[in-house]
Amino acid sequence: MIGYLEGRLKHLDATQAVVMAGGVGYDVHISLQTYYRLEGRGEAALEIYTHVRDDALALYGFATHDEKVAFEKLIAIAGIGPTLAQKILSGIDPPDLADAVARGDARKLSSIPGVGKKTAERMCLELRDKLVIGEAAAAPAMATRSSIDDDVHSALINLGYRPRDADNALDAARKELGGEAEFSAVLKAALRQLTR
Repeated sequence: MIGYLEGRLKHLDATQAVVMAGGVGYDVHISLQTYYRLEGRGEAALEIYTHVRDDALALYGFATHDEKVAFEKLIAIAGIGPTLAQKILSGIDPPDLADAVARGDARKLSSIPGVGKKTAERMCLELRDKLVIGEAAAAPAMATRSSIDDDVHSALINLGYRPRDADNALDAARKELGGEAEFSAVLKAALRQLTR
């Protein structure tokens, strides 16, 4: 079993990295979170989950330990395989995932591409009290978002913005608008922040 891989990046795209180590090119499945951390670098250091099936052996790589922990918890849920787990982690940071699960926010989870309402509810049910991630554990007092903010954040992610950039734009939009504002106003203000 391969648990960690370090080497030169031969190829990188949004779902896959080829890491050269010891003269061998390892084909590793990655999430967008990991892609953003590797982008522009010539080297990779990844925690690895080795998935073995009767007909295949696949490597899944993670730039952070929290992401690997979240992945392992997700694939333990019936109906969530490694491919869907990677899609989930491409759509939400592990601390945000842990926060949504802790709050039982199936609506936010079902806004992730590939996750239906039943899967989101199962995630909330089965991961409650099991998924504790570094930042989520360290900052439980963080202000929770309104449903409008969650919808805007999801829309920005679906438009291709990074979760961290979407968070920053949303915070700046809220400061600009102040108080309660409708979805379209918050989305426009966040997009203005992102295109500056």
